[in-house]
Order: sequence, then C-alpha cells, then structure tokens
Amino acid sequence: MKPRSMEEKIGYRLFLMGFVGLLCTAALCIFVFHKAFRTQVWTAMEHEADLVSAGYRLSGDPRQLSAYSTSSLRITLIDPDGNVLFESATAQPLENHLTRPEIQQAMQSGVGRDCRDSQTTGYETYYYALLLPSGEILRVAQDSETTWSIYDDAIPAIILSCVLMMAAAALMAGLLTKSLVQPVLKMTDDLDRIQDNVPYKELIPFAESIHSDRLLRENNEKMRQEFTANVSHELKTPLTSISGYAELIETGIAQPKDIPDFARKIHVEASRMIQLVNDILQLSNLDNVSEAGTPLTMETVDLLEVARECVERQKVNAKRSFISLTYLGESAPVLGSRSLLDELCQNLCDNAIRYNRPGGKVQIITACTRDGHCSLTVKDNGIGIPEEAQSSVFERFYRVDKSRSKATGGTGLGLAIVKHIARIHNARIKLESEIGEGTTITVLFETAH
Repeated sequence: MKPRSMEEKIGYRLFLMGFVGLLCTAALCIFVFHKAFRTQVWTAMEHEADLVSAGYRLSGDPRQLSAYSTSSLRITLIDPDGNVLFESATAQPLENHLTRPEIQQAMQSGVGRDCRDSQTTGYETYYYALLLPSGEILRVAQDSETTWSIYDDAIPAIILSCVLMMAAAALMAGLLTKSLVQPVLKMTDDLDRIQDNVPYKELIPFAESIHSDRLLRENNEKMRQEFTANVSHELKTPLTSISGYAELIETGIAQPKDIPDFARKIHVEASRMIQLVNDILQLSNLDNVSEAGTPLTMETVDLLEVARECVERQKVNAKRSFISLTYLGESAPVLGSRSLLDELCQNLCDNAIRYNRPGGKVQIITACTRDGHCSLTVKDNGIGIPEEAQSSVFERFYRVDKSRSKATGGTGLGLAIVKHIARIHNARIKLESEIGEGTTITVLFETAH
C-alpha cells in the first residue's frame, strides 16, 4: 500500500476538524435556538394570561373573556372541580379538565405549563394555566409552529450554507497545509546547512539528527578512504621487499651465500604481512560488531586470570627484548568476551614491550574500586608518548616512532583494536605518559554482578 503524503494527511485532518466543528456548531445552534424559542413562547403566554386574568377580575363575568380571544389565542376558564366554565374555541360542552397536566400544576403551584402536539401537522399547542384568587383556573392556549417545521423551511438555505462552509474549509485546509509543509520540504534543498533552515522548533532535533548522521557518514567515508590508502601503503612495502628478494634469487643475481639471508628477510616481511592482515581482519570484525550490533557471548571473566595468561604468552617476547614482565593485583570479575579481553591485554602488553628499552619493566595490574568498577592497567617505563600525540595513538596506523615500529614489526593497529574492544564492553580508557618516563594505560570496566 502506497503511503499517503504528509500534505494529504494534514489536509484531510484539518478538513475533518472543520467538518466536526461545523456539526458541533450546528447542534449547539439548534439547541440554543430551540431553548430561546421555547422561552419566548412561554414569556408571551405568561403576559397574555396576566392580561386576561386582570380583565376577568375586573368584570367577573366569564362571557366577557371572549373579548380577549383571538384567532390564535384560545381562552378556557375552569372551576376548582375541573368543569369548563368558558371555552372560546367552541360552544359545545367539554369533558372535565381536572386531569390535564397544566391544570394539575396550576392547582398545586399556582402556575401550570404543558406543550402538546396539535392535530394539525407541523404545529404544537402551548398551554399556560393560572390559578385565580377565586380558586378558578384560567388557561390560555396558542398554536405555534414546531422548531423542526421552521427548520424544514430553512433546509435549502442551511444546506447551501453548509456546502459553502465545507468548500471554504477544504480551501483553507489546503492553503494551511501547503504553508505548513512547504518550509519542511525546503529544508532538504541544502542538507549541508539544514540546521540553518529549520522552520519549526519541533524539527530542531530532527535536523540535528540528520546533520549528525551526515557528518558521521562523511567521517566514516573519509576514514574508509584513509584506511584503504594506509592498507595499500602498508602492504606495498613488504610486498616490494619480498618481490625484490625473490627476483634476485630467481635471476641468479644473488650469491649462494646471500640466499639464506634473503630467505630470512622474505620470511620476516611475509610474517609482517600476515600480522597486518590478521589485525585488519580483527578490526573489520570489531567494526561489524559495533555497527551491526552483533550479539557476543558474554560471560564473567576475571581480569587477574587474563593478566596471568597474557604474561605466560609474552614471556618469550619479553626475554628477547630484555624486559621484565610481571602481573599483580586482585580478582576483578567483569562481564565480557574472554577472547576479546585476551586480545585487548595482549595488544597493550605487546606495545609496552615494543616501545620499551633493554632492562625495562612492564607490569599488568588488576584492581576493583568501591564505586563498582574493575580496572586493567598496563604500566611500563619505556620511551613514553609525546603529549601532542597522546590523543592520536588510538587511531588506525598511527605511529609515534615509525622507524622503531617498523623495526619491531608493529602494524599501527594494536591500540585501535584496544579502543574498539573497550567500546564494545562499554569501558573507558585512560592514558598517562611522559617522555623518557614511561606510559600507563588503564581500561576501566563495570564490575560483573
């Protein structure tokens, strides 16, 4: 089903509101008019009854009441027993009127009223009874058109008025809808400056969301382009070396004594490429987890156990670089992915060893705080990170010392992987470093409950 446009929807609802408003107004007008009509009739009947009763009290003769009777006004005089003493409409004897509603009311409260349908179609008869001091009851009656018969005569004019009003409502709804929708449509003319073209304050969050989304997409696209360029550059260097050494061996230019050295260099460059590809694949997987929200298998992991296993795996690497590697601390249970937390600790420890000096120290420390957080800290006394570079070390392919990183086999992706793993675990990273003094990186997690 094709969705309706916002303009059609708003226009339809405005028209519907106008239509409902017209119906409610018509109903209210009918009610008010009917009530006013009834009040006016009863007021006129009261005045007529007062006038006739005043004349009757002066004359005292029922026959004199005929002087007050007209073609539209009927006068009846009734004694306390309900017998009709005088009737202006006919000279024939009439039945007892004691049971009539207006007579009963007049005998009880002094005044009685009743309205009954007349035998004549479209008319109703209003009866007003007044108790006289003598105990007799004077009743005046008058035929009047019903409210609905009046409306019957006015139906053509009413229908025409309704049609004109609904046409005007439809026209106004269309104009109002366009005036409401057009500014919203103009917002899309320049998406780069959409925040400057917001016509209504209710749309400010919407415009900000679009602007933020565009910036995020542009930044992501820029990062992808930079990442592609960096990957190409990083892969090109070892591939060029491998190709060069292989060509020397293939063409026979290399001396037999140099072949083992060339083979070693090819192996080193190939290992570097494998490490780089593995890091790229790891980053790609972490990106998918972050962007697509792919669920991970979370379990309670003790950071102290992670630190202990990391030290066991890095012992050989530390000894080769003449680095003292230890771990200490307390049990620190967190909710996370064991494999990713191992990867995080491994990368931090690997960086601490790589950017250290012979005889240096690396410590992995675990702890829990009173505010419900557990921490994993990797501390070294290596070369340190310049202050101006500390905000960039977690970016992909960023290296503080490119020559040292290349010599030690670094890919420039280790800390970027650490940042992604921390983000997946809703953890915070704190970095402290001084040139020549060393670096301390702390990852703060929520404690597992």
